[in-house]
Amino acid sequence: MAVVPILVAGMTGCHDIEEYSADPRGTFEQLWTILDEHYCFFEQKDIDWDDIHAKYAPQVSDKMSDEELFEVCSQMLAELRDGHTNLSAPFATSYYRKWWSDYPQNYSARLVEEFYFNFNYRSVGGIDYGILPQNIGYMHYSSFSYGIGEGNLDSILAYCASCDGLIIDVRDNGGGSVSNVKTLVSRFITERLQAGTICHKDGPGHGDFSEPYPFYFDPAPSNRIMWGKPVVVLCNRSTFSAANNFVSVMKCLPGVTVAGSTTGGGSGMPFSSELTNGWGVRFSASPVRDPRGNLTEFGVEPTEGCEVNLDPNEALAGRDTMLDFAVARLLGNS
Repeated sequence: MAVVPILVAGMTGCHDIEEYSADPRGTFEQLWTILDEHYCFFEQKDIDWDDIHAKYAPQVSDKMSDEELFEVCSQMLAELRDGHTNLSAPFATSYYRKWWSDYPQNYSARLVEEFYFNFNYRSVGGIDYGILPQNIGYMHYSSFSYGIGEGNLDSILAYCASCDGLIIDVRDNGGGSVSNVKTLVSRFITERLQAGTICHKDGPGHGDFSEPYPFYFDPAPSNRIMWGKPVVVLCNRSTFSAANNFVSVMKCLPGVTVAGSTTGGGSGMPFSSELTNGWGVRFSASPVRDPRGNLTEFGVEPTEGCEVNLDPNEALAGRDTMLDFAVARLLGNS
């Protein structure tokens, strides 16, 4: 492995970093070092990264194929237990799936669409919405990757204006853009809200972070339709990343209940880097905390007394027990 010190501007400012060769050993060492210096949750997850190196480095040989090297590197990254950490090669991208795969899915779009709306619902900007028979508004936002305009939200909230409450279903929402989170939350707040804090690595050590600094969400402009009635946010384990952030912020608002199961987490803002051999790596680099200062990397728990799962037997009979719970909560029956 060829190693040549060079001076570059990296994530933590200007400092000497190593230039690695593109062979398997160089690629492995470069990948391990990037994570060692920039990954943000070693301490919270009680991970000894040096032990991980000792475990996987002996498996690397310059005689191995790209596919074999990719498999070893992917297994090493899986030790981080992080859904935001991926290794990308021309032939594959690694994913850590156990953050959701070991849990019940707790959502069926068909169940809601068929048995609660008879397929008679509206769709706009990535949101399906309608009014349930109990005069409860319902909206399912499938991904914060789908942009939602102010006019879209005006239409949804105007349509549901006569309802006694609103259910925002973000089950199976894997995240997307925080700007879309901000746009949606802005309809439920009346004054500027500290939505959380974020800090960045300021050195190569595992504990080298800047002081946390706050970020804010502002209410929507005065000419927009706001919502001031009770809200239930429905979530499941596949509520992740930006959707996890949405739940963490909404949980802190008065009149909002979070129901369902603990979210999938994913509170580290991801950063991407390229290896010398052309592969890419993406990983959590900046920890984000909720408005109360809690780290939500491991998920956001439902409001006390509001944890509920989808009963598979009831689902066969056309009932979504999680949605039924949300309706009952808004009607004051739970």
